[in-house]
Formats: sequence, structure tokens, C-alpha cells
Amino acid sequence: MINALSFDIEEYFHAEVFSGVVRREQWSELESRVARTTELLLDVLDEAATTATFFVLGWVAERHAALVRRIAERGHEVACHGYAHQMITRLSRSEFTADVERAKGLIEDAAGVGVIGYRAPTFSVVRETLWSLEVLADQGFQYDSSIFPIVHDRYGIPDAPRFPHRRTMQSGAELTEFPLSTVVRGRWRIPVAGGGYFRLLPYWVTRRALRDINAREGQPAMVYLHPWELDADQPRLPMGRVSRFRHSVNTRGTESRLRRLLREFEFGPVRTVLSKVGLPLAGGVA
Repeated sequence: MINALSFDIEEYFHAEVFSGVVRREQWSELESRVARTTELLLDVLDEAATTATFFVLGWVAERHAALVRRIAERGHEVACHGYAHQMITRLSRSEFTADVERAKGLIEDAAGVGVIGYRAPTFSVVRETLWSLEVLADQGFQYDSSIFPIVHDRYGIPDAPRFPHRRTMQSGAELTEFPLSTVVRGRWRIPVAGGGYFRLLPYWVTRRALRDINAREGQPAMVYLHPWELDADQPRLPMGRVSRFRHSVNTRGTESRLRRLLREFEFGPVRTVLSKVGLPLAGGVA
């Protein structure tokens, strides 16, 4: 079973935990570390002979166009993470449309390829912002990977489907959704295989969860990480203890965990995995 491997390409200070600490006008004054950490990811993937999907922030593409081009040239799928890492819950429909249009244009110009996939900052496609999927379809996106089918304080649609599926918009347009991975334990859906969950949970929990999803449920998993999760030496910005724990726990061990995961499971870009499960996208397979 081939699973989807994805990376949200953003700076460490773009994380939602810093949204009330660092103003957007200050971003350009902070040390940029996204290029070096993304290059590390590219090298790790080359060594494992694995390709993935890179959801690139438009703000990053604007400043690191050569990096985005290298991602595409090394055989990976380039997708969109919005422009300014703003949660959709804080945007109007027109503001979201402008953000997506700007990001898509910048990323496509930098990569030299078309962009058909989207992931919302902080997984902010929630019940109240499902209208955003209409906007994505209108903008030519063919798939989204933003819905987390769990209960969480920042995001989530608890009763959403857990595996890839097509959604039909009111306009009649279709969009494929690839949710973030969960396992079911009793009445609960437990998030696994990405971000803080990948760093916090013991590795054997992640491995067992992926094996359950693949073997017992016959479905592909979605693994996701951010470059800053491999950067234990990133600058320490002010935040509370709980937030610091969420953001930095086990960052020093993320690279080795990722390498182990790549040895034990098969991975590919989102569009490749969707094709394998009978949900092909226009334009062929990356």
C-alpha cells in the first residue's frame, strides 16, 4: 500500500502558535531558515528514493523561488498552502479568494508547473468554512487536504469521512478531499502520522497506526510534517509553556523518525496515491 507523504513549506515563525506574538510586518526581519531545512528534507527523500507533495506557502515562494523550482525539478509535486498562513476562519470569502489567487500564481511561477492541490493553514477547513472548497474548485484546484476528522481546539470536523473521497460542490464542480489520518479506538478518532502527533507519540504508535490503516482498513495514510519540525535549533520566540511544548517537543528526533518511516513504508505524492485508490486527477500522475 502506498501512502501520501506531504510537507507544509513555511518558516518556523509562520506556525499558528506565533500568530499573536509576531506581526506579519515583522516576518521579513526574522531569520529565514526554511531553505536550509527544506533542502535537508529533499536530501532525506533522495536517499530514500521517495517523492512527496510539498504544500508551499505563497510568501515563501515569493522569497525563495529557486527553492520551489528545485522541489519540482527533483520530482516532487508542488501544491499550495495559501499565501500568508492565515486561518480561513479569520477571512471573508473575498479575502480567501485573493489569498489563494496570489499564492497559486506565485507558486506556479516559481515551480514552472501547474498547481492543483491545496492545504489550508492550520487545517482551517472546518464546518463553518466549507464554502472555501467552492472557492478552490472555482480557482482550478482538483484536490484539498485540509480536513481533520477529529475534535480539536483549533480545527476539525469530527464526523467527516476519514479517507479520500470526492465532494460535489453546489455549482456541480467536484473536488477530491484527502483527510488527515486518524485511527478509531472505541468511540474516539485519534490523530496520527503528522506534525506534533508524529513527534509526541512513540514511534511504535505511528507504525502500528499506519499498518492498521493500510492492512486492516485497506486505505492509504496521509503523513505530514513542516520543515521547522526538523530544526531543533530554531530561534526561541516568546510563548506559553503549553504552546512551546506543542511546537518543539522532540524536534531533535524528527529527522531520524522520518528516515525510519521511509524505510518501513511506501510513500508517494498525493496525486499519485489518489490515482492508486481510484480517484485520478486531470493531467496524469506526477
